Amino acid sequence: MEVGFLGLGIMGKAMSMNLLRQGFKVTVWNRTLSKCDELVEHGASVAETPAAVVKKCKYTIAMLSDPSAALSVVFGKDGILEQICAGKGYVDMSTVDADTSSKINEAITAKGGYFLEAPVSGSKKPAEDGQLVILAAGEKALYEEVIPAFNVMGKKSFYLGQVGNGAKMKLVVNMIMGSMINAFSEGLVLAGRSGLDPSVLLDVLDLGGIANPMFRMKGPTMIQGSHSPAFPLKHQQKDMRLALALGDETATSMPVAAAANEAFKKARSMGLGDLDFSAVYETVKALEQPSQKS
Repeated sequence: MEVGFLGLGIMGKAMSMNLLRQGFKVTVWNRTLSKCDELVEHGASVAETPAAVVKKCKYTIAMLSDPSAALSVVFGKDGILEQICAGKGYVDMSTVDADTSSKINEAITAKGGYFLEAPVSGSKKPAEDGQLVILAAGEKALYEEVIPAFNVMGKKSFYLGQVGNGAKMKLVVNMIMGSMINAFSEGLVLAGRSGLDPSVLLDVLDLGGIANPMFRMKGPTMIQGSHSPAFPLKHQQKDMRLALALGDETATSMPVAAAANEAFKKARSMGLGDLDFSAVYETVKALEQPSQKS
């Protein structure tokens, strides 16, 4: 099976590498072409434009940073629309809002192509291990045709119906995750300032009803102040913003998510945007402790 792959960031690079390792023929494109070099060493071909990828491949997958990048790859010069046609499928695995997915879907189908949105739940390590959760919506026939690729990149795929549902599900998941990491950060700092060992807090949490893989994975590195990016904080804040916009549309009150979004914005203002989203912990640590009265 031959597929095109657009976008070789932290996620896209790992996902396309898994496809190559499992015997897929992969043609890659990235805005910074030098990022393609490592994939080429593993057998990938390189195309100079998104249009060239679509011309060559029946199926093209994209994993881009945000809605503006997703739209520019489709509508921009040498973009997807220049070559998409009947019989060709486009799968956008980027995290975007439902409106962006709908715009892309309309443009692709107007040209005779077929479209699937398929954002993923999971960050760098699950991407490398082929353990992502894929949230697909759109053309059911295309979903069934690309299942072999999804099975390589992920551990479970969901088909959620019409375009927009995949985007909405992903935003809900990331909104919950962003809110949780903020509460977790406050707990770690509160424990430390109360004279408790934050590492023991991790052990206690792991044995109770709120035990979860994120606390288990992120906790030790957060305590160490190490925030190597598995999922950059600037992207987490973008997802919070998009989730809050969905809340506006549906008249859903989201005070916890709104507060979490403000914390991520503060972290960005502190220059932490390119670090892991767990670096929001530093915004809590940075708040000065009240002076102790003697």
